[in-house]
Amino acid sequence: MTKYGYARVSTPDQKLANQIDRLKQAGAEIIYQEKFTGTTTQRPQFNLLLTKLTPGDTLIITKLDRFARNTKEALEIIQQLFAQNIKVQILNMGTIDNTPTGQLIFTIFSAFAQFERDMIVTRTQEGKLYAKKNDPNFHEGRPKTYTDEQIKFAYELRQQGMTYKMIERKTGISVRTQQRRFKSI
Repeated sequence: MTKYGYARVSTPDQKLANQIDRLKQAGAEIIYQEKFTGTTTQRPQFNLLLTKLTPGDTLIITKLDRFARNTKEALEIIQQLFAQNIKVQILNMGTIDNTPTGQLIFTIFSAFAQFERDMIVTRTQEGKLYAKKNDPNFHEGRPKTYTDEQIKFAYELRQQGMTYKMIERKTGISVRTQQRRFKSI
């Protein structure tokens, strides 16, 4: 009977250390971790972990949203684990086992987690819509790293015969960024 932990963040920039520490404190002996979006079920480390679990094992996760992308998926995975006699411990919820009460509690918490995610998406979309209507400087997406003036300067260097690599060394603007931004000039 082994206690496995699973830690996941959605982007390479995010850190796993806090989740890993919490999993160790909860008794996880083996921890699988990955930096992979939760919007897909094709998470390599999670899928590998599922193949390692055996009857009597416990799967520990810090939060429900690290485990599944929506209520339906969470319920399906939990049912599979219960069928294999595997317990699931969600640190911010408790241990969920294959009893009617355990399944009821899990279903309710899953529904609230899904509702919370849906509300975040709705608020984000409403905020963007408001900004588009009321802020003439609003631009969706990540802000550009380089100003139009910096790109224009790099473009002028290119027109003078410098290679992309030479411009990159001089300005710090990557070759790919130059190629992409020069198209708009």
